[in-house]
Amino acid sequence: MKTISAWAAHGGIQGVYSHASAATGTEMTFAVYLPPKAQEEPCPAVVYLSGLTCTHANVMEKGEYRRAAAEHGLVVVCPDTSPRGEEVADDEAYDLGQGAGFYLDATQSPWGSHFRMESYVMEDLPHVLHENFAVDDSRISIFGHSMGGHGALTLALKHPDRFRACSAFSPIVAPGQVPWGEKAFTAYLGEDRAAWRRHDATALVEDGARFADFLIDQGEADAFLSEQLRPELFEHACTHAGIDLRLRRHAGYDHSYFFISTFMADHLAWHAERLKA
Repeated sequence: MKTISAWAAHGGIQGVYSHASAATGTEMTFAVYLPPKAQEEPCPAVVYLSGLTCTHANVMEKGEYRRAAAEHGLVVVCPDTSPRGEEVADDEAYDLGQGAGFYLDATQSPWGSHFRMESYVMEDLPHVLHENFAVDDSRISIFGHSMGGHGALTLALKHPDRFRACSAFSPIVAPGQVPWGEKAFTAYLGEDRAAWRRHDATALVEDGARFADFLIDQGEADAFLSEQLRPELFEHACTHAGIDLRLRRHAGYDHSYFFISTFMADHLAWHAERLKA
């Protein structure tokens, strides 16, 4: 692992690092905030998955999570959204290719050789954290925004034994039924829609996957709400399955980090309560 940069913040350390990933076959960059308590003992960690076009830097610079993380004694881990590099397949559109990994393992050419973000988040990244940071491996949770909200929900539903809590800001809850997801899933997974269901939070719940509870915040002024996000689909599935979903709708808020930063402290408090139980 290489240290790219490190800054003191709220008594802790905000760092940016890189390492060679076996899952993606590329160098991957990620950010980690270590709270002051991590100087004394391993701390629980929250993994934040970013949305389309983002890197680790978007939430690190705009998410305003460090004060709450320091107060709760939480490590905050922010991986990139996809593999990157000249040898990595890409697309001219913002919603496919580099910056748009969708937190799944692609099976189709040319994506399958590097776009293995589910394996990266679930295998490579935990190993790097265990080897290099004061993280309590038994207390990990996950959250994210938009495409990253999709990733957080699906990974929690598929690996409920690995995560103590899950929340999301403006997640893509049913990618198999919206344009962003249909485009990405066709490219990464092929035409068989049955194969898509394992990467679709609403479909996973419909097919029997379970998680204890979820917190979702959604802005009602979000330009992507009706066409791409459709939280009512996940809400209906959770209600039918008996999953406790706290879906909060907020008038006037959009899809931006102004929205995310407003409710970041609420989400970290949600995670802290479940990580410390």
